[in-house]
Amino acid sequence: MTRNDLPTPSYLVDEKKLKENLIILQELERETGCHVLLAQKAFSMYALYPMIGRYISGTTASGLYEARLGYEEMGRENHVFAPAYKDADVTELVKICDHMVFNSLAQYAKYRDKIALHNRMQEENRTTESRKESEKPMQHVSIGIRINPEFSTQEGHAIYDPC
Repeated sequence: MTRNDLPTPSYLVDEKKLKENLIILQELERETGCHVLLAQKAFSMYALYPMIGRYISGTTASGLYEARLGYEEMGRENHVFAPAYKDADVTELVKICDHMVFNSLAQYAKYRDKIALHNRMQEENRTTESRKESEKPMQHVSIGIRINPEFSTQEGHAIYDPC
């Protein structure tokens, strides 16, 4: 099949070029100690997640479904940030994410106890034999708060400007 035979829209990926770029990112991680995360909203071609996961630390998501995709398809470090969270989503996110970022102190106050309880349960499970061998251990969830420094670098797109 040639490119002209492909149905449209179609997306072609040059795996050789992708791998070259992933090696650069892997070297960046090694040299700096930073963690490079795939922004799934920008690139959600999940068939490539296993390959990408061999080179970078993990994924970042903007909600439950992206977080679930990163957890299931890459299985590496999994971060999530959303402007708002539903209680039911947080209940699931703490099971599949390593880090959650909140948009306000009110969000942080609302969910910190739920996350602390999850982390305590995770520690208790680590010390008991009750967990099935086939079960993936729950992750400790770290939390953060997004800050907006009131310094805008955008013009004309106020709806997208966090400042």
